[in-house]
Amino acid sequence: MSNESSGPIEGMVVFSHAALLALCRSLLERDEAQGPLALQEAGYAGGPAVYEYFERWLAERVTLGPSELELGDFQFYLSEFFRQCGWGTVDISSMDGVVAAVDCSEWAESDPRLAAGVPACHITTGLFADLFGRVAGSAVAVLEVECRSAGHPRCRFLVGSPEVMDAVYEEMVRGVPYGDAVALA
Repeated sequence: MSNESSGPIEGMVVFSHAALLALCRSLLERDEAQGPLALQEAGYAGGPAVYEYFERWLAERVTLGPSELELGDFQFYLSEFFRQCGWGTVDISSMDGVVAAVDCSEWAESDPRLAAGVPACHITTGLFADLFGRVAGSAVAVLEVECRSAGHPRCRFLVGSPEVMDAVYEEMVRGVPYGDAVALA
């Protein structure tokens, strides 16, 4: 990386992994209803700075912007970016050509010790909604359907248009597994 990148990035701060997990755990334990929403809003609010940092980081490696990359290249660079930032890696695939599945096997926000019983990467959900929306050039919705904090082997986020994700969510509320809900959307 160039010397320019080694200095502070406007809008970015270093925050320890332990502090992130403690903050999430504290908010989720204190307020089951509003804690997840507050964390999601924080992730969404942080999205613009993270996207800008990703653009700058990417420009040091390739001449294309995030939305100009082929899916395989985008996944490679995004995964490397998040790994270098300490979040973990991402693997992006398509589900029925309707939504993107973003899989994270070792994700910083997840905490298997939390034993949440439900997905708990709320900051990431908001962050991904902003970041992927910027790449897509339109609003997207993100739903975490598997989480290491809930005992799954990975965190899985579904990304799609708000209308499609609303339909997926409604089917899931009715007890339809998310894979089948995506197929119905």
